[in-house]
Amino acid sequence: MHFDYVILGGGSAGSVLAARLSENPATRVCLVEAGDAARDILVRAPALVAALVPGYLYAHNWALHTVPQPGLNGRRGFQPRGRGLGGSSAINAMLYVRGHPSDYDRWAAEGAVGWDWAACQPWFLKSERNMRGASAHHGADGPLQVGDQRRPRPITRAFVQACGAVDCPETDDFNGACQEGAAPFQVTQFWDGPKKGERCSAAAAYLHPVMDRPNLTVLTGARAEKVLISEGRATGALVRQGRHRLRLEAAREVILSAGAFGSPQLLMLSGIGPGAHLRDLGIDVVQDLPGVGANLQDHLDYTISHFSPRRDVVGLNPRGLWRLARAAGGWMRHGEGLFASPMAEGGAFLRSAPGVTVPDLQIHFVVGIVDAHMRKLHVADGWSAHICVLRPQSRGTVRLASKNPRKAPLIDPAFLADPRDEALMLRAARMLEEIVGAAALAPWRGDRLYPHDGSEAGLMADIRARADTIYHPVGTCRMGTDAIAVVDPQLRVRGIEGLRVVDASVMPSLIGGNTNAPTIMIAERAAAMIRGR
Repeated sequence: MHFDYVILGGGSAGSVLAARLSENPATRVCLVEAGDAARDILVRAPALVAALVPGYLYAHNWALHTVPQPGLNGRRGFQPRGRGLGGSSAINAMLYVRGHPSDYDRWAAEGAVGWDWAACQPWFLKSERNMRGASAHHGADGPLQVGDQRRPRPITRAFVQACGAVDCPETDDFNGACQEGAAPFQVTQFWDGPKKGERCSAAAAYLHPVMDRPNLTVLTGARAEKVLISEGRATGALVRQGRHRLRLEAAREVILSAGAFGSPQLLMLSGIGPGAHLRDLGIDVVQDLPGVGANLQDHLDYTISHFSPRRDVVGLNPRGLWRLARAAGGWMRHGEGLFASPMAEGGAFLRSAPGVTVPDLQIHFVVGIVDAHMRKLHVADGWSAHICVLRPQSRGTVRLASKNPRKAPLIDPAFLADPRDEALMLRAARMLEEIVGAAALAPWRGDRLYPHDGSEAGLMADIRARADTIYHPVGTCRMGTDAIAVVDPQLRVRGIEGLRVVDASVMPSLIGGNTNAPTIMIAERAAAMIRGR
């Protein structure tokens, strides 16, 4: 159990790190993941995301919850997070979005020196194998296959047209010269080779093809309990695998890649974090870092769903399930059809007002009814439109509930705690109502699932009653140069040698979009830093 690098967490970042660091045959790498290899049909078939997100299949989803949220009528929010190699890239909608270039320039201004857009863009290109080929905006030689959807539903095209109701134009590339506009998403899906039409998770892209490297050890079903620290240096980790506790030694570095909830939890379990909080739980303080678990940010999502008189959407009824079953055969033969759909087929990035300089709102358009993360099922055919505020002002926390590593952390996103978020979310919901009420969607527009009285008070009450995460938590191990930063711009934990954090938790602030592609970018760049490149 002696290695050069021990990586705790086999999600999107951990998969990239393990693959890149083990490219040097002289480097011994150990990757630790609590879940399994995530190779089964539920992960590989894109449409079966509907079975993964609700969290009933614990093998693939941690199915976490928040503490009660005052801004959401005291409700406890749901936080699905991927469990298994590939992490949340194995249970997400596969949407490939980088955010706006100004997001990374803002990171640099916030203290993440050297993480501006000019510095980050090459690492996006390095990771990507886009079916459109190489260009100024896309890479063609990376492990991560990114492609256009082959057969999006006709309603998705109608949604793109409907966005014109709020002056949101049609675009052909959210990651191109201009993010603003409406279009079908590009997706992280195999478009070439024998896996055509399957999900291209970070594990499928980077890790699964190199699992037989003799210098790479991948421990699945293994839960990290704490980082071992001696005289101010991380020397390894304690890991529980079944009935056995393993002591892993790291000659060079321990790297935390357990995500926005797991990485701060592991740091605090190891005595690194807010001193008073750790002492209250009886944990010896190794390094008092008040920023650990602070700065939590997430995208709050409001959904409008309509039943549909047309049948070319997804419904959990005998007719709809029969269509889905028939589509499975076409997917297995040709990698196309409904089974290859991300379900969230269409999207838009739009500005809430003419004076806003970059898109501050995002829409996900789903070709089925999504109610409470698909935990409430409806047998009728229908569709859903989701909108979120891209750069919320509210800041939450992650704290330990116990010093028991098996106890889930206390997650408080503080949704709508800042009144500016409340006002912008109300504006966003009004714009979404204009879009779903547009003529282009009329042939599919039946009764609204959750109607309200039409007033601002009624709409705000509906937001508080139903809004929840769209699955983009970040920021809890923020990188920077100030006293509250957890890691420096090289992602090294302040005050502890040989310890880094590499995942979405290091983002200083939310980017304007989905967070999986940026997490992979961070890991690509971190691997190069670690290797001295």
